[in-house]
Amino acid sequence: MEDAVTVAPGFASVGTAPPYDFFGVYDGHCGEWPTAEEQWREVMATSFSRVDGELASKEREVGSTASVAVVGPERIVVANCGDSRAVLSRGDMAVPLSSDHKADRPDERKRVEAAGGVVINWDVYRVSGVLATSRSIGDHYLRPYVISEPEVTVTNRTEEDELLVLASDGLWDVVSNEVVCKVASQCLSGQLVRKVPDGAREHRAKEAAIILAELALSRGSRDNISVVVVEL
Repeated sequence: MEDAVTVAPGFASVGTAPPYDFFGVYDGHCGEWPTAEEQWREVMATSFSRVDGELASKEREVGSTASVAVVGPERIVVANCGDSRAVLSRGDMAVPLSSDHKADRPDERKRVEAAGGVVINWDVYRVSGVLATSRSIGDHYLRPYVISEPEVTVTNRTEEDELLVLASDGLWDVVSNEVVCKVASQCLSGQLVRKVPDGAREHRAKEAAIILAELALSRGSRDNISVVVVEL
């Protein structure tokens, strides 16, 4: 499987409220509110489980990470499974809205071992010496050690929120959260332009994603690179 992205502005709406936008990054391999917050977690977990179930009938070694975001007028809901990542640019800060599911993450390693699995350090830490991520959609041959349950965060939006970046680890492995947000911000403001002429602001988020992917390549990234930049 190759990397893939999803961009679906206005994919859902509730009553007369402004619509919600949906964005996602997937890195394939081998082929009101407290109650509402819990509801979001249940919805995301159910959605990930449903997609995971659809992969059960395919090759057992097919799998993918997934980092998705639902952007509403007041909140940003992020669900993450694997080592793709979502980072929010808020003022001068780069705020991660997800935590990577790496095999050597202490709590994830403990969960894997409690399920009877092992984490082996060869070139990098891997579950059963195979998969560097401890969670993914698919990869049923590594169950119950590798699971598809996402971690979900719900973040209230502020006036300082400028942009959101979702990307696969091909970017994050070689470029820091802070640099990613700075470069994307410069693109959106028109300070850094690759192909888009001045004034074509509607294309600058796409341009920012291209520049970030090129930056990762220039820094020696050898993994697949998928990037989505969302102007807030």
